Amino acid sequence: MKPVHVALAVAVAAVWGANFVVIDVGLRDFPPLLFSAVRFLLAALPAVFFVGRPQVAWRWVIAVGVTLGIMKFGMLFLGMHAGLPPGLASLVLQGQAVFTVLFAAVLLKERARRAQIVGTAIASVGIVLAGLDSTAGTLTGFLLVVGAAACWGLSNIAMRKAGSPDAFGFMVWVSVVPPVPLALLSVLFEGGDADLRALQQMNLSGLGAALYVAWGATLFGFATWGYLLRIYDAPTVAPFSLLVPVFGLASAWIFQGEHMTPVTFCAAALVVVGIAVGMLRRKKKPMPPEGNRCHPKTGERPLSPRLAQSDSGRTPA
Repeated sequence: MKPVHVALAVAVAAVWGANFVVIDVGLRDFPPLLFSAVRFLLAALPAVFFVGRPQVAWRWVIAVGVTLGIMKFGMLFLGMHAGLPPGLASLVLQGQAVFTVLFAAVLLKERARRAQIVGTAIASVGIVLAGLDSTAGTLTGFLLVVGAAACWGLSNIAMRKAGSPDAFGFMVWVSVVPPVPLALLSVLFEGGDADLRALQQMNLSGLGAALYVAWGATLFGFATWGYLLRIYDAPTVAPFSLLVPVFGLASAWIFQGEHMTPVTFCAAALVVVGIAVGMLRRKKKPMPPEGNRCHPKTGERPLSPRLAQSDSGRTPA
């Protein structure tokens, strides 16, 4: 990769990693479902008026909007609101790689490679280990973020099926789907009075957090990631996602004093190693030129055209 593209990939990982601390800040001013609705409202407006119609079928826009916007981020915000610390949330959410492999096998009939199976098993042990660390957060919060990871894996399958050539425009239209359903869910479960009070008392920290997760994590992050995937193949770009929990845990430690227990450290190592193993690909051996291939039965190499021509003029002894 070119140095500028490496810098972009690292920047996206840093933005996504720090995003968990910013979400935690925003949850102090907003109920979780309302905060998620505001996030996508800001991501959709006014950008939707400046991008063209999505270049994919509307069903894929709705499918990703539901699985990624409503389900994944709704459950993530609820899980962090329930007590799961931002650093650990950034780690557990990487379980999306495990669910993506599983859903691809079930829904797309893609046969997992041996490295993917081994990597999935290692990462799964790490996620379970993180859940067993009772000092890291509540069990409810952990299970909600695991559910968010599963929904993210499902949305990855929908995004692959969509195959949009314009990642930025696609994400803008996806962002149109979640605000109204999330707002209605917030009124139903969090209360209209609480929502109105949060909007009336919104301060600069709450507004800044909403703008960061909308414009930074959503539009810049996904658009830049899609741009890099159009230039390079997935095995080249995907390993940079391993930096997300690194930046997430570091941001939580620097800005909020979140400390990793030995169990959490081991869980983080297993998740990162598991994802890395799953990305390994066996290099294909280069095929020899047609004229140099051995005969499948005798194992002999054929004569070169020049030698064959000279040999054809000889008479048998």
